[in-house]
Amino acid sequence: MSLYAIGDLHLHFQSELKAPGQLYGRVWKNHEEKFRRNCAKMIRPEDTLVLVGDHSWGKNLAQCQADLQYIRELPGRKILLRGNHDMFWDVKKTPQLNAQFAPDLFFLQDNYAAYQDYAIVGTKGYTFEGPFYLDHRRRIIDWDEKEEAHAKKLVEREAVRLRKSFEAARADGYTRYVMFLHYPPTNILQTESVFTRMAEEYDVEQVVYAHSHGESRFNDSILGTMNGVHYSLTSGDFLRWKPMKILD
Repeated sequence: MSLYAIGDLHLHFQSELKAPGQLYGRVWKNHEEKFRRNCAKMIRPEDTLVLVGDHSWGKNLAQCQADLQYIRELPGRKILLRGNHDMFWDVKKTPQLNAQFAPDLFFLQDNYAAYQDYAIVGTKGYTFEGPFYLDHRRRIIDWDEKEEAHAKKLVEREAVRLRKSFEAARADGYTRYVMFLHYPPTNILQTESVFTRMAEEYDVEQVVYAHSHGESRFNDSILGTMNGVHYSLTSGDFLRWKPMKILD
């Protein structure tokens, strides 16, 4: 039994694709089939695969049916985290999604999933991504303070949701955690955040995130171990469509 993760599949079997990078980037060519083949080789029926957000370009659940069916047909147990492009997923309707797609898919939001003696906890997260203003040497000298204030509110909301997930697991006796975020835990200006502090507060062993895709963004946040917590980026193009093993 193993735990794997990958994010940013950006499927579009029933919806229009408008992202230039995904339209023309070499790494995205036939990525659905590459990923399907890799899963077939790597993931066994008893394994668990966490999809770390941005599953579909569909604007509503009807436009995501083929994308979710593709995910359903992948091997192993599938756990889905909400990403910023997952318009079909209303947080308040997470229980309905879990009822509709059980037992094939589990939607991780304001709840937790068990893996051996670990609790898998998570939320979309958020981080301020600019606009940043650069000097002639492309060094950041300022940023949009109005957007920063808006981002702070979203970060606080997501932190509340994440704590709810932790507390649900803790109430059921769990003391070991793997934490998932769609957004990276920090932005390019930060060395810590409410999410890194929460990871340390709950003695999380690993934080797994996505969202930072496109080669120029692979180093936007923490990679490796910091303050006893291991951080991993699992965006699909970063992993070249091979799920990352998180735990045996």
